[in-house]
Amino acid sequence: MNIGLFGGTFDPIHNGHLALARAARDRFQLGRIEFVPAHIPPHKPAQPMASYFHRYAMVALATGPEKSFVPSLLEAPDITPAKNDHASPKGRKAADANYSIDTVLRLKKTLKKSDRLFFLIGIDAFKDIAKWRDPEALFSECEFIVGSRPGFSLAEVANALPEKLRPKAAATKLFAKQSATGDLALSGVTLHFLSDLDNKTSATAIREAVKAKRPLTKFVDPSVAEYIRKIGLYKTA
Repeated sequence: MNIGLFGGTFDPIHNGHLALARAARDRFQLGRIEFVPAHIPPHKPAQPMASYFHRYAMVALATGPEKSFVPSLLEAPDITPAKNDHASPKGRKAADANYSIDTVLRLKKTLKKSDRLFFLIGIDAFKDIAKWRDPEALFSECEFIVGSRPGFSLAEVANALPEKLRPKAAATKLFAKQSATGDLALSGVTLHFLSDLDNKTSATAIREAVKAKRPLTKFVDPSVAEYIRKIGLYKTA
């Protein structure tokens, strides 16, 4: 089975996330996409964030109508009391950041050898991929589906890769004339681009709409909009 892993803060999950997931599912025949809210995202700037449990609840609501979309607890905080050093029985501290390489390896332990794993990511997040923990290992464990948009070239994508995985300068120059579309296979890296996505929805726009008391349904699933209203999320963000 082809399986997708879609991680993120999801604060909140919005229509841009769902559009990327649907496009990836349809193009690559993904039998299941695991939506993985991060408990403590390591790459986000310090800012107010809804609790993990609210973010997970919104993911569950947004993905509910889609049989192939699964809200995942892979990065849920471990609230089990520990006997030593506040560590969880699984060896992970409650305050530890969630790193994608750990999540991928954890998920792969549950998969069959015949399963094919794809990592879903937007182009803006991908630009910082070299700063992630063990990015070379991450690329070796799964293929990437990158939600691109007009204006990005293959050269920009290549330059975003970890130094050890970047193509030679001559190849990168050729990439400068090519848009980030189709597929790109390099040594140790397999990338697939979804180039017809141009959804400008952002968490910032959603928070501004909440503060201005504007409808949220053009940004998020109606069930998520209702949840935000009932709980009172983002009013002070």
